[in-house]
Amino acid sequence: MNGWEIAALALLVGGLAPALLLVARGGAVDRLVGMALASSVGTLTLLVAIQGDGQSSYLIVPLTLVLLSFAGTLVYTRLLRPKP
Repeated sequence: MNGWEIAALALLVGGLAPALLLVARGGAVDRLVGMALASSVGTLTLLVAIQGDGQSSYLIVPLTLVLLSFAGTLVYTRLLRPKP
């Protein structure tokens, strides 16, 4: 295990646990924040793990995750607005 893999593990433990707690126990807005936090932590974890492996061809996966999580956040934000 190299330093990059240890950093990826620390990101998973330190960042994903609070995000999952928000998603599981919070209100509607808290769940949205938890989802955005989980996608950010997941993207950073993937980037650190890719740096540790030295395979730049895997960079398409975090790039796709960023685009899809942004679109998902916009969709859920629209669904949370009050009904007219």
